[in-house]
Amino acid sequence: MSEEKNVDGLQSPIATPEWKAISAGSHHAPHDLLGAHPTTDAAGHPQTTIRVRRPLATSVVAVFTDGTRLALQHAANGIWSAQHEGPPVAYRVATVYADGEEQLAGDPYRHTPTIGDMDLHLIAEGRHERLWEVLGANAHLVDGEIGVSFAVWAPNAQAVRVVGEHNGWDGEGHSMRSMGVSGVWELFIPDMTPGTLYKYQILTPDGRWILKADPMAQRTQVPPQTASVVPFSAYSWGDGAWMTRRAATRAVAQPMSIYEVHLASWRTGLGYREIADPLIAHVIETGFTHVEFMPLAEHPFGGSWGYQVSGYYAPTARFGTPDDLRYLIDRLHQAGIGVLLDWVPGHFPKDEFALARFDGRPLYEHPDPRRGEHQDWGTLIFDYGRPEVRGFLVANALYWLDQFHIDGLRVDAVASMLYLDYSREDGQWEPNIHGGRENLEAIRFLQEVNATAYRAHPGIVMIAEESTSFPGVTGRTDHAGLGFGFKWNMGWMNDSLQYISRDPMYRAHHEGEMTFSFVYAFGENYLLPISHDEVVHGKGSLLSKMPGDHAHKLANVRAYLAYMWGHPGKNLLFMGQEFGQLAEWSESRSLDWWLLDQPSHAQLQQFVGAMNGVYRDTAPLWERDGDSTCFRRLGAPSWDPNVIAFERRDTHGGRVVVISNFAGVERAGLALDLPVDGVWTEILNTDAVEYGGHGIGNYGRVAAHTAGEHGTPTTKITLPALSTIWLRHQG
Repeated sequence: MSEEKNVDGLQSPIATPEWKAISAGSHHAPHDLLGAHPTTDAAGHPQTTIRVRRPLATSVVAVFTDGTRLALQHAANGIWSAQHEGPPVAYRVATVYADGEEQLAGDPYRHTPTIGDMDLHLIAEGRHERLWEVLGANAHLVDGEIGVSFAVWAPNAQAVRVVGEHNGWDGEGHSMRSMGVSGVWELFIPDMTPGTLYKYQILTPDGRWILKADPMAQRTQVPPQTASVVPFSAYSWGDGAWMTRRAATRAVAQPMSIYEVHLASWRTGLGYREIADPLIAHVIETGFTHVEFMPLAEHPFGGSWGYQVSGYYAPTARFGTPDDLRYLIDRLHQAGIGVLLDWVPGHFPKDEFALARFDGRPLYEHPDPRRGEHQDWGTLIFDYGRPEVRGFLVANALYWLDQFHIDGLRVDAVASMLYLDYSREDGQWEPNIHGGRENLEAIRFLQEVNATAYRAHPGIVMIAEESTSFPGVTGRTDHAGLGFGFKWNMGWMNDSLQYISRDPMYRAHHEGEMTFSFVYAFGENYLLPISHDEVVHGKGSLLSKMPGDHAHKLANVRAYLAYMWGHPGKNLLFMGQEFGQLAEWSESRSLDWWLLDQPSHAQLQQFVGAMNGVYRDTAPLWERDGDSTCFRRLGAPSWDPNVIAFERRDTHGGRVVVISNFAGVERAGLALDLPVDGVWTEILNTDAVEYGGHGIGNYGRVAAHTAGEHGTPTTKITLPALSTIWLRHQG
């Protein structure tokens, strides 16, 4: 057929460069020419021109819903065309190839966009709070056809195709349309089903075709494979009672003892569903209120522990499907256990298949390497000032809270986001517009994500891993705070671990390492962490940090944990420390569960369970964590630098005293001031025989009396070596 022949009334020949781009799948607006287009004949009567791309076909027929058929004629370059009387109506395309078998399929190019103008406006503003419903791959019923809509933000691309199992990884027949200045590309593919593998093929500004996983993919292949998977969820939640209770509570006024878990190495070989029963049984036995999973978003390298994310909207496929993860969370909720998740908006890896230079240019990352790259970690930093990037991250936080019923997010590496000079020398960073070192765009992002998450999901908690003295981390956003619910108390962690690792004979000279935290404990809502970072890279396990022989190490751990649980703030303990893991943690093997066959380790786990139980039942230890008026140091008349004592109170008059003796010798008959007269019951003693101690104590109670010139209630108390005792006032 002549290239100059006008087949269907177009004003220009069908074989022009524009048409060749359509045929090659490199046109930015294929729907403008393919699909069904209304026209009129010479008399002004409505007609419709149908054009489809079917290279190598021997015949092509449009099949209408009433069963009538319209034969199309080959024009050029695999484009087939015909006209029919009347306005556009629904049709499917019957194609015959050389094998003679007719294939009936939908036409992607007859459909109007599945993403609306308001969606595009909200995306451009960075305000689309349900971004996962309009970008990425979503199964739909559109104009009578079941299929999958695709939408991706790639503003620098010249063209974008959907490639995958559905087209033999040849995307020429599935080029997407540009949605204008929004930078979004869209295509609906009829007949496509959930579970199909796909990627985006992007024509960069410099003319290269690159292959990228979907940034909004809700499901992926199992690494090291990198394709995205069309998602589908049929999960029916059963945690309604939990979600109702959560919405009516404030985490800051509730008990919170968190069990941090690296899912792959808690017990190796278990998936999301398989781990549910043993994990729930263990958490119930040890009494923790919450499980915190280290990052479960998809990541290419398992050795990163999930902290280098490539698929922000996809639970890692290493352990099963997204619905399998929903099952695990649902089961935890039904067992009365909260679920927190590590979230990593601070950086992302440079893997070519993922977010890095997504459309051929810096897009998700800041284009200036002084702001867009972490030198220490070899990763890229998000461009927090770009609305679409900010919206991607805010919606991602909401996605985990909404779609997976997560009770809170622990935000990783916040300090690296707050400061432009984080881990940089002079000359390697650029000041903000005021000449300062603060990353103003990142600060605004953190304020927005926190405020939005709390508004959309009452009862959740946002937690900052923030290691500096940045002011107002847990302050209200309308008072210039960052808006987090809690901040990790890294200062307490470093100081207390340094203290407790010393030989008891030297601790008297370093009492401030354990008590300096009282000076600032009420400046933020704090969470006290002994996390995975403290038991790797040569630091050894918590038990191995302790001085002395095995029995002394265990006693130190018990005393330290009871002091930590009594200290103002919520608590987090990394898996394995509850039973005295000896070896340093490794992500490549299971915890040393065999240690529980040894009585001393089983007794330590029993102690943790008992301590958590008493903690949960004792409101003074958690109800007013951030209120300095409900806390008081205790000491005189017999001051001892190895004895640290303080009082905790609740709003209903409840009183608890925490007394720790970090000396290696018993203190018998120690005179100690108590807050009020009366009987004080010993509700926890880390030296109890059932926990592996010697059973030294005060027969379960002590009495305080006001006498003499001192004028303060005083008692005589026996403190076992390396121990912590909790006393509750009985009146």
